Amino acid sequence: MRISPEMITIDCPDPQTLAAWWATALGVEGTQDYGEFVIVPATPLVLGFQRVPEPKTVKNRVHIDFASPDRPADVERLVGLGATVIGEHSMHGLSWNVLQDPQGNEFCLADEGTQ
Repeated sequence: MRISPEMITIDCPDPQTLAAWWATALGVEGTQDYGEFVIVPATPLVLGFQRVPEPKTVKNRVHIDFASPDRPADVERLVGLGATVIGEHSMHGLSWNVLQDPQGNEFCLADEGTQ
């Protein structure tokens, strides 16, 4: 028997706002809003946003890695949407940026084909 990944869920104080941000960032039309839980049906990765009362206080233990054919342009676009650049890294032919979404959740954006 084998399990398969279906969705990554992100805890946040305002799931509607954060899901809308991610839908725009990923170019996805529409979300599925269940009040305390909102789904962004980004294919092949589905993101869920779950309302929690406590604020984020430390670095994420899990984060999502994305790839881009034009990382600098996409970093600029995401910053324009409200993301924050935390750092830029290169190692062994891999280059990526660490960013935070508007509610402080970290994610990475790498050059396409280097993951």
